[in-house]
Amino acid sequence: MIRMTRTACLAAALAALPVAALAHPGHGQESGFAAGLGHPLGGLDHVAVMIAVGLLAARLGGRALWLLPASFLTLMTIGGALDMAGVTAPITEAMIGLSLVVMLTALILRWTPPLPAMACMIGAFALLHGLAHGAEAPSSASGLAFAGGFILATALLHGLGLTAGLLLSRRRAMQRSR
Repeated sequence: MIRMTRTACLAAALAALPVAALAHPGHGQESGFAAGLGHPLGGLDHVAVMIAVGLLAARLGGRALWLLPASFLTLMTIGGALDMAGVTAPITEAMIGLSLVVMLTALILRWTPPLPAMACMIGAFALLHGLAHGAEAPSSASGLAFAGGFILATALLHGLGLTAGLLLSRRRAMQRSR
């Protein structure tokens, strides 16, 4: 098995950043719930950040297991609603790229700030992801159906990250006890 150093992981994450800028190519013929469900899965930036939320929650444990994903889901939903109401932020995509770098760096460097600070950071990034989701809702889609799809997909990605993080923690604990 190949073991990567933290520096190599960080370099790989930064090298992947240009790919994240291409994460929003369009939605084809889907509309409503199906478009919302597929949207977070269509971009490396969304997938990586949403799984990272679950991984960070698993690392912090305790209340973080529900607080970090709930913060992300709540503020992402607010961001999507704000965009659908006409509120925009011109630097949304750049900030989403920054969220990817910050979240991956936090994972690689095993950064564990106090839970309120982590929840605020994740919430701010989630608001930006929500603005992006809202901006990319197909014009023919029901806003509520689209939002339901992207909220469900996001929750599933958080769950994937949580599960992976908890399994990794359990594996490490078992290895230490040997």
